[in-house]
Amino acid sequence: IPDYVTPGGVVTQPLKHSIGLFFFFPGTCTALLEANGTFECSLRLCFCFNLIIISNPRLLSKPQRTLRGKTYRTDESKPWVLPVVKKVEKVIVHDDTLNHEYLPILGLPEFRSSASKIVLGDDSPAIGENRVGAVQCLGGTGALKIGAEFLRRFYNGSNNTKTPVYVSAPTWENHNAVFSNAGFEDVRPYKYWDAEKRGLDLAGFLGDLESCPGGSIFVLHACAHNPTGTDPTPEQWKRIADVMKRRKLFVFFDSAYQGFASGSLDKDAWAVRYFVSMGFELFCAQSFSKNFGLYNERVGNLTVVARDADNLKRTLSQMEKIVRTTWSNPPSQGARVVAVTLNSPQLFAEWKDNVKTMADRVLLMRAQLKEKLQSLGTPGTWDHITDQIGMFSFTGLNPKQVEFMVKEKHIYLMASGRINMCGLTTKNIDYVAASIHEAVTTVQ
Repeated sequence: IPDYVTPGGVVTQPLKHSIGLFFFFPGTCTALLEANGTFECSLRLCFCFNLIIISNPRLLSKPQRTLRGKTYRTDESKPWVLPVVKKVEKVIVHDDTLNHEYLPILGLPEFRSSASKIVLGDDSPAIGENRVGAVQCLGGTGALKIGAEFLRRFYNGSNNTKTPVYVSAPTWENHNAVFSNAGFEDVRPYKYWDAEKRGLDLAGFLGDLESCPGGSIFVLHACAHNPTGTDPTPEQWKRIADVMKRRKLFVFFDSAYQGFASGSLDKDAWAVRYFVSMGFELFCAQSFSKNFGLYNERVGNLTVVARDADNLKRTLSQMEKIVRTTWSNPPSQGARVVAVTLNSPQLFAEWKDNVKTMADRVLLMRAQLKEKLQSLGTPGTWDHITDQIGMFSFTGLNPKQVEFMVKEKHIYLMASGRINMCGLTTKNIDYVAASIHEAVTTVQ
């Protein structure tokens, strides 16, 4: 093995040849090569060694820019541990009253209550009426899973697998799988994205709400729609709520970016709070991966808004049974970090500042990308870049233009044209903007 290849197969300097022999564990199918960036190449297995064929070795000497990521990055393209999280972790480590005993099956009580309060508001009438409860879950996915399992077992009759579940077109890829794996046999798309105008297809959305079977379940993104970054306005949310209430449709919110989207916890929770004020029974899956940066701690919460206290008690009793056979008992560390933060006025204020720091960087990258594209005279309108919100943006690039960006400019984005705005930095934004301009002007 050459001295610039580590035992794990990581290239530490550009290769001069397109074919090399590296030793790997049997069955390895892909290797990650790093040479001024990152990309994957295919491996051909040859008994005791793997033959790596690099079809285009010139890529190794080109800077690689990935806009496919799913996490926040600083302007130096580094992960960021929130300062308030570091502070709280030290507090927890030095708290001699804590131990490693099991938590309640439904989770850490102070986490569950504070998590529900930030999405519904401290002054929520539903909380005051004792009809709000919660389940600590393994991230937002776990919250969706517990809610989906409950609905399949108890909504519209017992073990009803036929109730239609509607997810937006497009949506986060896990939505379809979570509900299908919970036993729902009819997961459908509802109209959401208008590719031509690069915005919300409100007419199509309302049309699907009107034409769907009564009692259908709709998964709604609370804010920072993934992957389009396009949210309804408050007035549009009101029209959506009116139809859903009249047609008795069940609302399941997915709130993965509260505070991270606009920088305001209240603004990002507006839709959820409005639906609750309109008397909806609903579920809201909350994730603290993005707004606390706790990606690998799997901190999630399922907020349940029931019609009354008795109904809530029955619902949580059944959810407890579902949790017992799913993960049995939740982990404490991440939930405790969130609970300590949210229950201390000083730490809570510091956390909001940290979240705003992340949100502001994303908003700045949006504004700068739009400005640079307009300065270049890039054809078309680019208002959607700043109209959209949150971590992701649909650029509007077509598949051929995306292919050009990947193969010729070595900028990696999703085939749909979606980019993670956190992948943009002050160091690469000029190159990215110029590459988009070239793609739009030379590739149809």
